Amino acid sequence: MGIERGSVLKVTDASLTEAARIIHEGGLVVIPTDTVYGIACDPRNREAIARIYQLKRRPRYKALQVLLASVEQLDELGLELPSPLNRLAAAFLPGAFSPIAVAGADCTLATVADAGDGRPGTQGVRIPNSALTLAILKATGPLAASSANRSGEESAQTVEEAFQAFGTDVDLYLDGGATQGHVSSTVVKADPYGRDGIEILREGIISQTTIRKALHLNGGGLGA
Repeated sequence: MGIERGSVLKVTDASLTEAARIIHEGGLVVIPTDTVYGIACDPRNREAIARIYQLKRRPRYKALQVLLASVEQLDELGLELPSPLNRLAAAFLPGAFSPIAVAGADCTLATVADAGDGRPGTQGVRIPNSALTLAILKATGPLAASSANRSGEESAQTVEEAFQAFGTDVDLYLDGGATQGHVSSTVVKADPYGRDGIEILREGIISQTTIRKALHLNGGGLGA
């Protein structure tokens, strides 16, 4: 396709092909999600990940999420949702639910957080509730992502706002129109010692009550 760096393109088959090429070659792409615009890269590419932190001026201790097109992609990445997160995922994904997956020995992601003490690393994941975002993810594969703004500034809700933040430092911007704005997802990890076997790290749009109620539906037999 041959585009200039920093180009802004509507989401089409051609631009998705270009986005996939850029991601696979270690570049950065800004994409629309179901909440705000995100800056994204290949989650296996350490240099690309470092560029996101540098451009955002984001502290390295703040982990990047990995966006997926489907729960099935967890296996491909060497990630697992321990019980009862697998049951919650069946109820709330795609959507504003961010489970903390556990990395297996075969996980090649460069975004995994070291749990320390010899325990497996962890990775926050999300499946956005947006047909447009899911189409992008199906074209590019899983993406490491963070909101498209400098740290401490307002998250971009339009592609124009994202371009103002990063300009030609990003290889490609995919324009999906205005997004709904920052809606926090509910972040949950498995905790065998916690109530209901979970710990809610951040209560977002899905309330703690709703999460816990889902675990007790049908006598706890929800989902897989």
